[in-house]
Amino acid sequence: MKQSNVNDILVNNSNKEMSDMQTKNQVEDPIIQESLLTCIDLANTDLHQSALLLKKACLDSGFFYVINHGISKDVMDNAFEQSKKFFALPLEEKMKVLKNEKHRGYTPLYDQIPDPENQVQGDHKEGYYIGSEVPRDDPQWDRPFYGPNPWPNPDVLPGWRETMEKYHQEALRVCKAIAKLLALSLDLDADYFDSPEMLGKPISTLRLLHYEGKSDPSKGIYGTGAHSDYGMITLLATDGVMGLQICKDRNAKVQKWEYVPSIEGAIVVNIGDMMERWSNGIFRSTLHRVILNGQTRYSIPFFVEPNHDCIIECLPTCQSDNNLPKYPPIKCSAYLTQRYEESHLKFSSYKKQT
Repeated sequence: MKQSNVNDILVNNSNKEMSDMQTKNQVEDPIIQESLLTCIDLANTDLHQSALLLKKACLDSGFFYVINHGISKDVMDNAFEQSKKFFALPLEEKMKVLKNEKHRGYTPLYDQIPDPENQVQGDHKEGYYIGSEVPRDDPQWDRPFYGPNPWPNPDVLPGWRETMEKYHQEALRVCKAIAKLLALSLDLDADYFDSPEMLGKPISTLRLLHYEGKSDPSKGIYGTGAHSDYGMITLLATDGVMGLQICKDRNAKVQKWEYVPSIEGAIVVNIGDMMERWSNGIFRSTLHRVILNGQTRYSIPFFVEPNHDCIIECLPTCQSDNNLPKYPPIKCSAYLTQRYEESHLKFSSYKKQT
């Protein structure tokens, strides 16, 4: 691909759609307030109390905070510092680690368009996907979401890989602690999701994000377009710059969006579509987006899904004769592949033109 014309192609294609897309914007309440989310202390030894709090949060919006998560300030600060160093590199250097077929590596501006009905161009962000490092001699390294990661040149960014692998390890530990609370909140054994076919060898992805510019929903311009997450659990660490908004009722005639403020020392957590399917729609995977105010913004989401062969189907405690399963069973890898292709489809078509 010719590196010099990537952004030109994306912008030109976006501009052609501008007039058509503007008429499709969802009607919104112009008043946007801060959301009041539940805060869960992961150091609380009363797991059932924490599970009740989590259940309340998942019934309401699927978004909550966790504190005392065990990720040290040094680990968090180092991850953000190294993230900023990568995104400050020249585009030519970043394109050397362009996202591969394993969904690992660098994603340029406008790569993703999660809300094509309301976006006139892709998200105003660039990113970097880092999955669980699986060596080539591993029997499962060739699965779609396993395999080795592309890494920036260590001579250019010394210590970068080690920093990200440390954060990945710590974030996965936090997700597994939250999974125990999710299990208890659904009247399952605490270790239900720890089974080999679920989180025994999970698909876990760290994503570094860098936002620039100013959003204008009336013109279809977003930091990240409205979407719900694909998987089971998402952790979100931010640099404190406001931007994340949630919409608890996506079907409302007038959508009401709320800002999710950052809290010092806390991580924002939300459940994804897989968890909604598992719970038979009891727990909510909520629509969210990023609205930029002109400030540079960095964030680090971390996504966890079960392993490739896990069948996502209604949990035994979430169905009855009067509450039959609402979603058909689907294999995790098939579901993720479908969702990735949908949200990255537009950029894929652009790449074929270069």
